[in-house]
Order: sequence, then C-alpha cells, then structure tokens
Amino acid sequence: MRAHRPCCGAPERDPGEERRVNERVETMQAATEQGPLPVVAVVGRPNVGKSTLVNRILGRRAAVVEDVPGVTRDRVAYETAWAGRAFTLLDTGGWNPDAQGMAARITEQAEMAVATADVVIFVVDSVVGATDADESVVRVLRRSGKPVVLAANKVDGPSGEADAAALWNLGLGEPHAVSALHGRGSGDLLDAVLDALPDAPQEAFDEEEGPRRVALVGRPNVGKSSLLNTLARENRAVVDPVAGTTVDPVDELIVLGDREWWFVDTAGIRRRVREASGAEYYASLRTSAALDRAEVAIVLVDASEPLSEQDLRIISMVVDAGRALVLAYNKWDLLDDERRIMLEREIDRQLKHVSWAPRVNVSALTGRRVDRLVTAMDTALDGWSTRVPTAKLNAFFGDVVAAHPHPVRGGKQPRIMFATQADTRPPRFVLFTTGFLEASYRRFLERRLREEFGFDGTPIELSMRIRERRSR
Repeated sequence: MRAHRPCCGAPERDPGEERRVNERVETMQAATEQGPLPVVAVVGRPNVGKSTLVNRILGRRAAVVEDVPGVTRDRVAYETAWAGRAFTLLDTGGWNPDAQGMAARITEQAEMAVATADVVIFVVDSVVGATDADESVVRVLRRSGKPVVLAANKVDGPSGEADAAALWNLGLGEPHAVSALHGRGSGDLLDAVLDALPDAPQEAFDEEEGPRRVALVGRPNVGKSSLLNTLARENRAVVDPVAGTTVDPVDELIVLGDREWWFVDTAGIRRRVREASGAEYYASLRTSAALDRAEVAIVLVDASEPLSEQDLRIISMVVDAGRALVLAYNKWDLLDDERRIMLEREIDRQLKHVSWAPRVNVSALTGRRVDRLVTAMDTALDGWSTRVPTAKLNAFFGDVVAAHPHPVRGGKQPRIMFATQADTRPPRFVLFTTGFLEASYRRFLERRLREEFGFDGTPIELSMRIRERRSR
C-alpha cells in the first residue's frame, strides 16, 4: 500500500498549504477554459460522512455538517482539483432506496447525481459495516454502469483496516480506507478517482462573459426551491411543506430568455445568524456567502401572508451586501381581491425604502409570470452597472443644490463642492462638502439621482468627505 498523502488543501494548515491552494485554483481556471469539467458524485446512506469527505476534498468547510442524519438534502456542486486535474464534486443527501416522503425525494436527488456523474464515490461506514441499505444502493450503482470508487470511511487508525477489508464482499473492488474527519487515506482515494475519470477533452471552447449569478433568498417555505424547479424544468431541489428543507446552497445553470444564468437556491433565513444554532447556523453562513458571490438577488416573499419582520430583514441584508435586487411575490395564484389590496398597503408602508426594486408577481407552483423575472433581472443589473460621467454628475448636483439648498443649521449651511462616482456594482458616490449633510438631505439627493439617471434595482451608496477648516 502506498504511503498516506494528505488530501489536497486539508483544513489543517501547513507551510505548503497556500502554494497547493494556489496551484489548485490555477488548475481549475485553466480547465474551465477547456470546457465542461468531469463530474464526481459522492453518495451513500445517511450519516456515513459524505459531507465531511466533501469538505476534506475541498479543503474548506463548504458543506453543512452535523452529527445527525439528513442534514444534506439536495445535490450540491463544488469545483475542485487534485494532482493537476480539475473536476466538479457533487455532495448528495442520504440515499435510502426504501425511503418515503421527503427522504424519498432526497434519494431521488442522489440518483440524479449518479446519472449525471462520470465517477461515483460510494461512501460506507466501515465501523457499522455493509447494511441492507448499502446493498440496495450497490444494486442501483451496478445498473447505472458508472465507475464506482468505494470509500470505507471512519478508518481512523490501523485497527480499522480489517473493518475496511470486510467491504470487499460488496463486489465493487478495493475498499479505500479513509478517515474523512482526519484526512487519513484521502490522497489514495483521490488517486483512484482520477484513474477512473475519462480522459480530458482536447478541444477548447471559446466563451464570452460567463452567466450572471442569481441568488434566490427568502425566509423558509416561501417557495424558493419550487421556483428553482420550475425555472430548471426538473426536480432540481427537494421540495417539502416542512420549512427549512434546503440546507446547502444549490447551484443550477438555467437557460432563460435565450441566455444562461447561474441560480443558487439558498436555505431559508429564519433569524439573525448569531441567534441560530447547529445546522441552521452554518446554513445561514452559506446563504450569506452565496449572496456575496451573486450579482443579483431575487427575494421571494409569500404574498398570501402579511409581510414579516424577517422579510424586511432579508431585503435589508441584500441591500447592505450591495447586490442588485428583484422582489418576487410568490403564491400570487392564492390571493383574493381583499388580500391584494392589503398587500399593496403593506408594500407602500413597509417597503417604501426599496421602491426602486423591480417587482414581479409569480406563482412558482404554476409557473405564472416567471418569464418576467428575466426582464426584472436585466433591469436591476443594468442599474447596478450604471456610471454617470463626472461632468454630468456635477452639473446635476449644481442644479439640485441651487434649487433645494441644504437647511441652515447653527448659522452654517454645508455645500457640495464636488461629486464623483467612485464605483459601480453597486453605484458609489463620494460628495466633497463643506460640512455634514443630514440623513434626510442625503435621502433627498438619492431620490433625485434615481429620478434623473434611473438606477432601477440597485442600492446607491452616498458618502461624504468634509473639508477640514484650515488652522490660521
């Protein structure tokens, strides 16, 4: 047996860690330019350590892990590399061929992952040994015809080698003894995966700018996964009436309006991150991370219920993150005339501060008006990238301040001497002033900026640089 090598980018840092991570990133970038990456699916029954193994391979805590079965539910894709070869890694929920209810839908996602994979890593708990559920999964894997690499997990030392060897009777070839928790044997496992991968394609693909990145966010059970499935035209994410079904962010490349978009279905945000615990806490962190990677966020609101404090907090989170914003009011097919009137009043009263965000009334269940999301996203992204020339901007502020000067406070009246747009995505403006501008006056300036230049669907940041008095 070959000597153990630590997995690429294991969580424990060492002096060569940064170099290996940089090499892996360069490998993934180069491979992406060559075309689609091969797919490796990690499958197994619940709580055998699949997500822990995924984190070990990735070298970071990307997948939510908790010591209870059923935390991972959807199939979640990550890009990584090993020994100079890049591939897409699919983490899946626990596979139980005899499951019912939501567990059956989780199993369906695992089966779909196998169908799309080039190689399958089948994870078995070597301490427990092969169970009837494992045997059932093996039969499905054999029918798939896909190459399978058997990972005998939880072999933390030499004493566990015998338990791993007992898994030869599954008929899938050599069991690779690994410890996903500690990294033992993970290098040999990945070597076996690379040996099973198909040869890399030789042709190159000329690609223009990549697909725009969209985050689906909202509180639990508002229909985010249902909307993703409707847009993808397949059961891409597990949907269940129980709130909190989605835990890990689910990426999907979807064609809308003759263009590709990267959609990310995120976990429902129940409360402030600091008040969450367990899997909910880590799911909230990953939702925030998905929002940071996105360009535009679709905040899904349950139109059949009154706007909640959590809805407002999520919208504020998107604005604070500086992302383009689209408000989608779901379950519109359930509204009667009275509820629609009440909703309009709630929007006017509680969402006045984001009146600039495009609004779409949809039904994720029936597909009603979901096609209008493309126009709304384009509008928001255009506003997000808008830049105003400096000369035009200063002429505008000159006219506005002349017509509506800042109120005199304490015998002094601050003036705007110069203005510039420092950045886009989102638009950021810097105002050089002779004194502090009150918040109400800054809101007035923002409103006039929107009236003059648009900026639909994007937050605007106004900052001041106050001229200091020269000491005599």
